[in-house]
Parts: sequence; structure tokens; C-alpha cells
Amino acid sequence: MSRSRFALVVTTALAFGLSVPLARAHSSFLVPSSTVLSKPQWVTIDGASGNDIFYFNHAPLRLDGLAVTAPDGSAVAPENVVVGKLRSVFDLNLTQAGTYRVANGFSGVTARYKDAATGQNKGFRGTAENFAKEVPADAPELTVNEGISRLETFITVGKPSAIQPTGKGLEFVPVTHPNDLFTGEAATFGFLLDGQPAADLEVEIVFGGTRYRDKIGEMTLKTDAKGQVKVNWPQPGLYRLEVSTRDGKTTLKQAKERRLVYAAVLEVLPQ
Repeated sequence: MSRSRFALVVTTALAFGLSVPLARAHSSFLVPSSTVLSKPQWVTIDGASGNDIFYFNHAPLRLDGLAVTAPDGSAVAPENVVVGKLRSVFDLNLTQAGTYRVANGFSGVTARYKDAATGQNKGFRGTAENFAKEVPADAPELTVNEGISRLETFITVGKPSAIQPTGKGLEFVPVTHPNDLFTGEAATFGFLLDGQPAADLEVEIVFGGTRYRDKIGEMTLKTDAKGQVKVNWPQPGLYRLEVSTRDGKTTLKQAKERRLVYAAVLEVLPQ
């Protein structure tokens, strides 16, 4: 898809309230200074939302949902956290052997409505508990959705370790380890929805450097009955993967829809 044609698609989609694949709009991403390490050491991670993938030209990534999990399942606290005008930055001291999971997520409620007194448009993003406290039950033009989103990247020290699912929302369950990706070798990735194979979902994968291409050049794959796709990497470098879906499995009575998004930043190495 060319950039000029995509601009028309975005404008039309937004006019009718449709979703647009994040890889082509403002893409959020987490980019580590290294994804594979031979021994314990520090890494720095940049987080942002950009007009072009992996470029800091729109807004910093909000880190209120940041969670870093060590190979043994313990939580790792980020250090030297800075939120700037165009990107967020933090350091991690990786002391254990195995795979670290760096995730930034949101699970809660979003709403839009009009203020009854002023007629102004208002929005809400937060927990179901705070929604009940902050948003009037009789607010005009109230629309409510539940959402679960997750953005991840992975860093391995020494030998890779397993990525464990949680059984909640839309999840990445790689058959091929995300830090063992090479050009010329097909990778198999699986996805779960609430702990079950997520079949028949579109998975979009985009190679970095879109700023210098007229066409996005995305790969679009569809999960099979096992919730899996097979990926052949055309060249080494950083890739952004995204999959999304929606359903009616809400827990809040006012919510009409549940929206789920999963995205990951993966590094593919040359043979």
C-alpha cells in the first residue's frame, strides 16, 4: 500500500469510527539496545509512538502499564526512567540467565460522552471501579468499551527460556523463541485468546525503515486452527508484529464490546 493511498484510507476510516492497523498509523513500540546478550549486563529501552515505525516523531510511550518479568518470574524495576517530549527511556539491569519479558499494557475501560452541563465532549480511560465513580451513569451520548492491549519485546541473557502465557486476553505463545529468529529460517508463532487457540486472526508484520519506503510492505498472515502462523523473514533487522480482535465478552454491563490488541517488537538476525 502506498503512503498516499493509506492517507485516504485513514481519513475515511476515522470519519466512520473504524479502527486502523497501528502499523500504518501512530505505531507504539519498545526498542531495546540489545535483544541477545552473552552475559548479564545493562540495557536501555526506548518507548514511543511514531508516524514511522521505530522513529521518535510523535509522542512518548506512557509507562503506567510497564511490567518487566525476569526469567524466574520475578518483577524487575526499571531504573533511570525519563519521559521526554517524543520518547520515554529506561534502563534495566539484567542479572539472570534466560529471557526477560518487557511489556507495557492496559486492561480496563474507555468511554466517550458529553458533559450534561456544558455539552463538551469528554473521555475516560481507566479501571471499571473508577469508571463508576467518575462517569455519570446518565451521561449523554455515552459509549463504553472494555479493552486489553499489550506491547512487548524480549531480551535473552545466555540460553533462552520459555515464555509463559497468563490465560488472559490476546497473547503471544511462540513456538520459535522470539530471540532465536534468523533470515532463511521460518519461525512459528502462536496466539491465544483467553487461554484458547486464537484461530482465523490476521497478523500484520512490518519491517522497520518505513520512513524511507513509499510502500509499507507489510506481511499479512492468518492464524490456523491452532492459532499459529509461520513467518519467513526477508531480511535482518527490527520488525513490528500486531494482531487484534474484538468480541462481546465484556464484564461491565455498559460496555458493548471488548477490544484486544497485541503487538511485539522482534529482532531478526542474519544467518
